[in-house]
Amino acid sequence: MRNLKKLFCFVCFICFSHTIIAQESASVTEQIPENFKKRSPIYDYSEKQLNNVDTIPDYASKKNKLKITGTIYENDGVTPAKNVLLFIHQADENGDFELKRYNKKRYVRHRGWIRTDADGHYTFYTFIPGKYIYGNELKQILPIVKEPGKPEYKIDTFLFDDDPLLTEACRSKIKQTDGSDRILKLDKKEGLYVAKRDIVLGKEIDSYR
Repeated sequence: MRNLKKLFCFVCFICFSHTIIAQESASVTEQIPENFKKRSPIYDYSEKQLNNVDTIPDYASKKNKLKITGTIYENDGVTPAKNVLLFIHQADENGDFELKRYNKKRYVRHRGWIRTDADGHYTFYTFIPGKYIYGNELKQILPIVKEPGKPEYKIDTFLFDDDPLLTEACRSKIKQTDGSDRILKLDKKEGLYVAKRDIVLGKEIDSYR
């Protein structure tokens, strides 16, 4: 009888463990695409627990350090959006998208991820990128957003108000799409440039590129 009780307890434990593993696997499968090489880089973060602050690689050694803060809102433009992933990547100060390789997949070195807090807040410590070295393009930081339970999507790039390539025609077109917040106005404080951009989900989907 004692052996039967032990066997019964063991079987129950195994079944319970398998259930937990299956639930965790299902959750991971739902959130992260299986194809590592083709999936969006927004899923390639290594931290187990993202928070609402991240620092771009090489930040400490860069001359034009930049702190970007903001709030991500739901589609109504009022309600803070929590648990939203925001991924950015950018060129270096010379305008070169420095590429690295991991598991046969290339990626841009200067990148970062945040997950918004309950108030929808986010902060990136990065640096001002240079104009793309191989083309006459604006200085910009490229973002991707992932809302809970929805596929990821690109949103309008971060631009810079003092960029000489940001012509009046460009500014006018941006205003027509109500994307003026994407133009970062830099304020330098104690050796650090500071800028702010609020994001409204669903209203800034890659409208100007």
